[in-house]
This record gives sequence, structure tokens and C-alpha cells, in this order.
Amino acid sequence: MVANLAGMKDRPAGVGEWALRDALEKWGIGVVSLEYAPVGFGDYHWIAADAGGPRWFVTVADLTQKGPAGGGESALRRAMDTAVALRAQGLDFVVAPLAAAGGESLQLLGPRYAVSVFPLVSGRPGEFGDRLVAGERRKIVEMLAELHRTTPPPSTPVRPLRVPMRDRLEEAIEASGGVWRGGPYAEPARALVAGCAGKLRERLAEFDRRVDEASGADLVVTHGEPHPGNVVMAEGGPVLVDWDTVGLAPPERDLWLVADGPDDLARYADLTGRRPDPAVMELFRLRWAIEDVALYVEDLRSPHELSADTRAAWEALTGTVRELTDSAPKS
Repeated sequence: MVANLAGMKDRPAGVGEWALRDALEKWGIGVVSLEYAPVGFGDYHWIAADAGGPRWFVTVADLTQKGPAGGGESALRRAMDTAVALRAQGLDFVVAPLAAAGGESLQLLGPRYAVSVFPLVSGRPGEFGDRLVAGERRKIVEMLAELHRTTPPPSTPVRPLRVPMRDRLEEAIEASGGVWRGGPYAEPARALVAGCAGKLRERLAEFDRRVDEASGADLVVTHGEPHPGNVVMAEGGPVLVDWDTVGLAPPERDLWLVADGPDDLARYADLTGRRPDPAVMELFRLRWAIEDVALYVEDLRSPHELSADTRAAWEALTGTVRELTDSAPKS
């Protein structure tokens, strides 16, 4: 597997290299080299190699970021098990985790972290924000059509339309008139939220209206984040990485990130018999931005230090807030 977003320069606190080497023995990997790979955003990655020459892509996930309180391990395990099942069902573009001893898709590394091991894919990785050429985009649309036609494995989680931490964002908006003391970016984040509190509330209300209008939509197996940063152009065609977001949802959850115009949507409709709804695609575009704002605001309100990752979070927050408020419908 290859991750494709620049980020996660800071290593996870409390994860030592020797503990990670010990964990990899459960996959039969006798590590001779372990190189930290500061790529991706949200998880931590290493490239591992053993004396025999094979190399693997190792992911350490922070379970506190993988589902509701107390459910991080269960949520991540269901997602990884679903990726394994999809691969077994013949979807060769699914880059699924390899089984550890006992057949498990992940192993715990202390109470907070979990380790998964993936094959290291050879190919050209993309980056979030890349613009795909028409031929590449068509292949990914066809790949998503095949995924969406697939029978859901029993482990497939349902991905509700609600935004995780929505209540925390509303709380932050209410508290933006006070003082935030979490760290160096806490006060700048507070000032940013305070300056556009009214427009943020408007976008939340718009989101609620769109959710009501989209209720009852058909659910299919979706990847959740099939943007170019999670696509590797391998020799045999594009493959999808980072399946921790897999779940049952309307197909527009994937399509808004890939389709670029009526030709892509028509191709998808030809392959699936299902015509995507542009209004639902716009719902997921809005949902993505609101969720990003909620997560970044929570991070920067919480205790933090000045680092490459917190600087990236601040820059992402300012850009996303600007996008949300600039694209708000005119009253």
C-alpha cells in the first residue's frame, strides 16, 4: 500500500520502534529495516523490510480517532475485515490488509493504537487535490461502479449522514466569544470561528435541510474517500488504498470526489443502472467540509504544541472555513 497525502510529520506518542518490531513478528516479519514514512493524514506509516527482501507498508492507527468513544477498535476492525472480504470477493483494486497470526486484520499496540500490514504497491501515487485526466477518471468511475454493485460483506459498517463531532462544533461556535487556551493555535482558531459564526450556522442549517431531502436513498458499499490521494496508478490499473472509511452509504458519497461532468455520471449510470443525484453529491461535498472544520477546531481547541502537524491543521482549517463561507448561498 502507498499513502499519498503529505502530513503526519510527528510520530505517535508512546509508540517505540522496538514495540512495533515485536508486533510485526505476528505477521512473520523479521524486520531488518523500519523507515518512518511521513505520508497520509490521520494515521502513521512505516516501510518495513526483512532479510528476505520483501517490503511492507505498516500502518499504526490512533483508535481514539476511529469511531465513537470506546468503539475505535471495533470500528477499525470492521472496516479492515470488510476490505479483506471485498478483496476475497474478486475486487482486485482493493488494497486490503494482510492477515496476522490467527487471521486477524489488525493487532493492538497498547490500549490506544492498532497495527495493520499491507502489501507495498508499486505504482504512481496521487495526492489530494490532483486533477485526474479524463482516461484516469473514467477508470476510477468504472472501478467505483463495480464496488457499488458488489454484495456488501456482513462486516460492512453503515456510514450515517450525520457529521461526527457535530455537537462539538456547535459548542465551539457558542464558545467562540470566550478564550481558548489549548495551545498556540487555540486563540487564532477561536477568532476565525467567531468571525464567521453566523455563516457556519447557516451552512449547518443547509446541511440539515439537504439530509432531510436525501433520506431514503439506496445504500451501497462505498470507499468513502476515493480522491486521488488514495489512488495508486499501478501497472494493471488503478487501485484504492485506505479502506478505514469503507461503509454502506448512497453512491454519491464516492462520486462527488471523482466525477467531473455529465460524461462521468452517464458512464456510471450505464454500468449500474443508477443515475446519480447532483443534489446528493452536493450534500456530501458540504458534509466533507463541515466534518473537516469540526475535527480541526476540536484539535486546535484541545491541548497541543507547535508542530508541523498542528501548523498543517491550522492551514487546513483556514482554507476550509474560507471555502465554506465563500460558497454559502446568498441570502
